[in-house]
Amino acid sequence: MTTANIARLEKLTALSSPFKAYLYDCDGTLADNMAAHKETYIRVAWDEGFEMDGAIVDELAGWPVMKVVEEMNRRYGTSFDPVIFNEQKYRLFLDEYIDRTLPVKFVVEHLRQHAGKVNIAVVSGSSRGAVERTLRALGIDQFVKVTVCAGETPLGKPYPHPLLKAAALLGVEPKDCLVFEDGQAGVTAAKAAGMSWVRIDRLDEPEQFFG
Repeated sequence: MTTANIARLEKLTALSSPFKAYLYDCDGTLADNMAAHKETYIRVAWDEGFEMDGAIVDELAGWPVMKVVEEMNRRYGTSFDPVIFNEQKYRLFLDEYIDRTLPVKFVVEHLRQHAGKVNIAVVSGSSRGAVERTLRALGIDQFVKVTVCAGETPLGKPYPHPLLKAAALLGVEPKDCLVFEDGQAGVTAAKAAGMSWVRIDRLDEPEQFFG
């Protein structure tokens, strides 16, 4: 790892020491793949005759795809079928992008170093198939005890339901969980769940951890 990544890993390790469970987001937190996800949104929309601004994908990072599509329809007056859009997007991502997945190195190393010592879950707004293939591509699937993915709780991020389900499956109280995120939706969910949190993309900024 680079010197900068080593420094980030050391800071992340220091912040996370008191907790019994680590709940990692997947896309953008463990996997450096948000650009790929954004491109698949844009390509599916383009195929349907709509030129979308990818900024909405960044803004709604962590939301399930179908909820993002519903918000697109609301804002832009489009009429995408969220179910069909979701299927097309993930088919494209799995066929053309997932094998190029790269790690967010200091976060993946943090997970590896704590495997077997702390309960580990991955909580994602992506489909189970995409998450499981991403974890395999990163070589960390064997370290994850629990995964909670899109559609597996009544509400997804920014609501607390996915995080609370992960904690329950791990047998850990919410107050003993630390959530690793790269988007506001996940932070909002963590706060609502009564969990501590850290923005892995803003470690150098004040007040970007614990809430």
